[in-house]
Amino acid sequence: MVCFFIVTPWQLGIILTANYTFLNYLVLMLGFLLLDDRFLMRFMPMRWKERLRKAQRTESVVPGAGPFDSSALLQPGNKPTASESLAEPNDRREWRTLLRGQLGILKMAFTAVIFAWLFYASTVQIIWMIWREFPLPTTPVVALEPFRIADRYGLFAVMTRGRYEIEFQGSADGQNWVPYAFRFKPQDPRKAPGIYAPYQPRFDWNLWFASLGDWRSDPIVTRTEERLLTGEKDVLSLFAGNPFPHEPPRHVRAVLWQYWFTTPPERRAQGTWWRRQLLGLYAPTLEREADGKVAVIEWPTELAPRQ
Repeated sequence: MVCFFIVTPWQLGIILTANYTFLNYLVLMLGFLLLDDRFLMRFMPMRWKERLRKAQRTESVVPGAGPFDSSALLQPGNKPTASESLAEPNDRREWRTLLRGQLGILKMAFTAVIFAWLFYASTVQIIWMIWREFPLPTTPVVALEPFRIADRYGLFAVMTRGRYEIEFQGSADGQNWVPYAFRFKPQDPRKAPGIYAPYQPRFDWNLWFASLGDWRSDPIVTRTEERLLTGEKDVLSLFAGNPFPHEPPRHVRAVLWQYWFTTPPERRAQGTWWRRQLLGLYAPTLEREADGKVAVIEWPTELAPRQ
């Protein structure tokens, strides 16, 4: 219960202030499994309470006999009732009850070992984030890796310090470039950031990761450029609008910006939420030729490392 009252307000606070999609909603719902029936009964309507109590009494009472307590069979000198003797021989019932108890102990011991193993593997990985050379046994961690059930359980191993955004631009003449507006990502400096969780905008999400690396390691950018050259509807639907409604552009490029939040005085004076700086061309600029083939007309220069 203490854990529930720690987790619940924490998750609510994150939901109100962040965009971690559906992850915090899942944790919030899982937190209710920490509560037992007696705690939850306090908040149930009276008619539900009476219905539950009646169902519990019905399940616990055997017709023609009182409530049955299996633990009493293990006590010396206790004899089964007549109805119990007719149902099953006493020695067989005692043997089954004893076996059930032993299996319960084994199950509890096995569960304890597994949870201790998981706890060790997760804790060690967290420690290694801070101190990579800390001398701890690695075999338990390596053995669990193929099962993907023990991890640092964090969204990100390292939080990025800068915000980089890829922007797709199209042009009919190679001189005037028009951006494709995103639905969820920061782009327009005057547009305030929004809360879109629990929806997971996977296209925008993947572009953010792509912006931290090289275009060769993430083909989503060049493939998007190719689809925009042909005006593919499924790809265009990922954007807030199509700046070329009559005919696809002849040229498409992807540029990289770095974004910063404006200060409160800047926001009041200029009405902008972001300020940004163009870092350069992120991916090759593509051209749709007369025969429909796609050609590269400009290659990007190497950009500085981003983190």
